[in-house]
Amino acid sequence: MQLKPINQQVVAVVGASSGIGREAALQFAKRGAKVVVAARGESKLKSLVEEIRGFGGEATHIVADVQEFEQVKAIADRVVEVYGRLDTWVHVPAIGLFATFDNTTPEEFKHVIDVNLMGQVYGAMAALPHLKREGRGALIHISSMEGRRSLPYQSAYSSAKHGVEGFLEAMRIELIHEKWPISVTSIKPAVINTPFWNNGLTKLGVKPSGIPPYYDPRIVADAILYAAEHPIRDLLVGDVAKVLDLAQKISPSLVDSLLLAIGFNLQRTNEPKSEDSSNNFYQPVPEDSRVNGDYQNLVIPSITDALGKLPLFQWGAGALLMFLALQVFKQNE
Repeated sequence: MQLKPINQQVVAVVGASSGIGREAALQFAKRGAKVVVAARGESKLKSLVEEIRGFGGEATHIVADVQEFEQVKAIADRVVEVYGRLDTWVHVPAIGLFATFDNTTPEEFKHVIDVNLMGQVYGAMAALPHLKREGRGALIHISSMEGRRSLPYQSAYSSAKHGVEGFLEAMRIELIHEKWPISVTSIKPAVINTPFWNNGLTKLGVKPSGIPPYYDPRIVADAILYAAEHPIRDLLVGDVAKVLDLAQKISPSLVDSLLLAIGFNLQRTNEPKSEDSSNNFYQPVPEDSRVNGDYQNLVIPSITDALGKLPLFQWGAGALLMFLALQVFKQNE
């Protein structure tokens, strides 16, 4: 399967107003792609388009809420209307809810599924007809390591990401069976320092945090651009993602023990935050167009992402990291 060079592509980046999506859109544009960016917040999209045009890139925007199929379809239609075709669809949007399962309402749980799972489903449904018409292309979906291993306080989010993995697998094998040269990639980052942690709805009484370490959102953008040119099934982003993935395969009970030890306390900061505080659960947070979040002091480099994205290398590096982690675990028993 041969994908076009990025400088010959027309790319849709959904969820581009901040964080990973914004950085990915900027990088695509800097590499010469024509970019259509979408999200709920128009002011943030306009600032992104202005930034892209400021360095000579080509971009346009469309406001859309991914829980509405017709609005997602309008993104794909807009891409073809403006640029004549679609080569790569990047789907990023997700909302966060931090609460115990028994403190989550049915409506809240469903809303997370509607955005984080059905939004991804709608994206693929909207993009596929255009990719098939073009005769090739890439679907790139930002999943999470929570699609492989669920975390406490995030039952709805983890459920959605498990669902993303399920529908992508089914769709991928159907496309292969029908001999469509369309790449389907799931990108599963570890904890990334984006405004996601600032903007989630929390019922913990405090501002939530990911379980450190954090990684820079630019390494996820790098993975997205890699997948746009290189057909690849999965990309695990961040060294911890590889370790966690392997640990979950070898011993889920070991991961249970680790999460019991650190998974609750490390997701809670000491900063009070009420359920009514500003969040993007139902509406976008105005003007928060940052790429980085508040945890820059906890960001570390990722060795495996710096060295390469070949699956064989990832597994070998992951195995080495897992071996070292097990040695540390045994020493602390």
